[in-house]
Amino acid sequence: MKTQVKTQAVNETMVNELNQFLADMQIHYQNLRAFHWNVKGNMFFVLHAKFEEYYNEAAEVVDEVAERILMIGGKPLHSFSDYLSAASISEVKDVTDGITAVKHVIEQQQALLQQMNKIQANAADRGDEATNALFSDLISNTEKRLWMLRTFLA
Repeated sequence: MKTQVKTQAVNETMVNELNQFLADMQIHYQNLRAFHWNVKGNMFFVLHAKFEEYYNEAAEVVDEVAERILMIGGKPLHSFSDYLSAASISEVKDVTDGITAVKHVIEQQQALLQQMNKIQANAADRGDEATNALFSDLISNTEKRLWMLRTFLA
């Protein structure tokens, strides 16, 4: 009986952390869509395609995280009002300049990476191998994306 209570508390903590990340990913996803739609200038073709690639990847991550929340007994946030109230990443509006958009993506990816590292460490401490593995892959992909974006701006 005590183990069951402990497991529930651990799951609630992880659910809260994952829902925070989910909210931030949803805002990031929408920002990527806006950058894709609104970017102008001589980098249009490159960035239009790249932002589409990124928002498609973000949509997959959102789905994986929401499903993970369900697997550990939680309920994923699922309304825009919930995302906006829970997110630490802000909406970005009316950006048409490619360099500015890339800088926003880097900033948001850095914030998400910090959350990923925290979630992965907490999952490892709790013996939650599935969440740990999921976030290990996300961390690796995000670190590579950040390197590529910084190189693009160099």
